[in-house]
Amino acid sequence: IATCPSFFGMLRIVLLGKTGVGKSATGNTILRREAFTSTIAAGSVTRECKKEITEINRRQITVIDTPGLFDTEVDNDEIRKEIVKCVSMAAPGPHVFLLVVQLGRFTKEEKDAVKIIQETFGDKSRMYTMVLFTRGDDLTGKSVEDYFKGKGSLENFIHQCGKRYHVFNNKDTKDQTQVSELLDKIDCMVTVNGGSFYTNEMFQDLCSNTLLHPDINNDKHQMCVVFYTSVGRAQ
Repeated sequence: IATCPSFFGMLRIVLLGKTGVGKSATGNTILRREAFTSTIAAGSVTRECKKEITEINRRQITVIDTPGLFDTEVDNDEIRKEIVKCVSMAAPGPHVFLLVVQLGRFTKEEKDAVKIIQETFGDKSRMYTMVLFTRGDDLTGKSVEDYFKGKGSLENFIHQCGKRYHVFNNKDTKDQTQVSELLDKIDCMVTVNGGSFYTNEMFQDLCSNTLLHPDINNDKHQMCVVFYTSVGRAQ
């Protein structure tokens, strides 16, 4: 991995992805404690966005866990309305959207989850997106790059996210090297982005046309209303 100047300010991380991929477990690994409820279940354990803060090497790290897409009990449009609250919860805005994907088959549901997230936060969100693969223990000695080979849709997905990715083994929570390496990669991305982050204004730009024409996309209109309400509460 090429080295780059590090960003040493506080970090704000949002965890996104499909239900059951290990978002909450990932948050717990970063935080070094059982802050988010994590269990094996058919539906999402996380129903609302939840924020936790820790300190690593004298730096404040904020982690926001979000409900998973493709929940068996909740419609995706309802989940999106909850997910958008993460922007105001991470005020003044998240440095990184950590897209959590489980190593294994990269199915249509995974592709659709990524598409929904990108549609929710817009094209600018790609600058602030990194992929985090869970179940790194399943690689059994192979590199993650070997795992990508021959999987065109997965390689394309990684390319869309600026070729930024990391692998976690959430079973080995005592291995803090994987956390340090993740934070280094996020720091590098933030440095490349000039220290910037995804802002309320970026999401408001997406909403401006939708609010003027609610009949065109009623679901997105409702999502924007929820966002503005959450911004008001955060202020």
